Amino acid sequence: MTSLDVSTDVARRPFSGRRARLGDLLLQGAAAIAALGSLALVILIAWKVIQGARLSLSTFGLGFLTHVVWDPVQLKFGAASFLYGTAITSVGALILATPIAIGVALFLSELAPGGIRGPVTALVETLAAIPSVVIGLWGILVLAPFLRDHVDPALHSTLGFIPLFGPATYGSNIFTAIVVLTIMILPIIASISRELFLAVPSELKEGALGLGTTRWEMIRGVVFPYARAGVAAAMILGLGRAIGEAIAVSMVIGGAVGVSINIFQPGQTLAGQIAGQYTSQNSALFLSSLIYLALILLVFSIVVNLLAQFIVRRSARRHGVVR
Repeated sequence: MTSLDVSTDVARRPFSGRRARLGDLLLQGAAAIAALGSLALVILIAWKVIQGARLSLSTFGLGFLTHVVWDPVQLKFGAASFLYGTAITSVGALILATPIAIGVALFLSELAPGGIRGPVTALVETLAAIPSVVIGLWGILVLAPFLRDHVDPALHSTLGFIPLFGPATYGSNIFTAIVVLTIMILPIIASISRELFLAVPSELKEGALGLGTTRWEMIRGVVFPYARAGVAAAMILGLGRAIGEAIAVSMVIGGAVGVSINIFQPGQTLAGQIAGQYTSQNSALFLSSLIYLALILLVFSIVVNLLAQFIVRRSARRHGVVR
């Protein structure tokens, strides 16, 4: 390289450096605007919901959370039965979906032959793309009659000594809603868990197998401990999905107001009540009470997502990943 080429290259570097710094600044600015825009959107949504629920907040206060009655004629409203319905359907779906989802994730990541791993993975992920109204319609036409005629009586005959499994007389009930939610959150937990299991370093798995452990012992001693926190976060995200589901649940749960420990009785959830009653509201207090339910649901969703983020960050720090 001649001295002229060197001087030309040196002369060009400040301009290229300035262009690079300008590109970095533009990228940072665009990313910051996007992040602040998301935060502002959440704040605006929360502010609008609080504003809409103000009348019900001032009328019922926190007692709204403990009152069971929901009487639009007498203008008496309470969220206790819907809180109970949301809790029992969401937790029940999580209890049913988690072991099945982990089994699916282990099969797809560790046990399935290569020829069927791809198609089965695609089918599991496709299940998450089915519209909730389609699942709800299938629940009404197929699932509810099957559970009413076969599963509910069998559970009552074998586990009837437990109050949860009382007499089964309705096809549309809390248990049907639990099964529908299980179907809806299973692909979420399974897909995330599969990615976590695949992310386990192969050196750890091969080292465990090299020490003479069986495949199950390797999974139990290496894969599960490494991915435990991530699977917990996946469960919480699935729980958040179950809490917020409205259409499918409202189609199969029966729409009854009240608290019944028997899961074979009709019930209702927060999201289902909002979806089912919003178009029939006929007073300002009725509308405000529905929005109060939405405020409770919003708080639940935010808490669940923050908890999932906390678990993921703690797991990342434990594995040496700075976030």
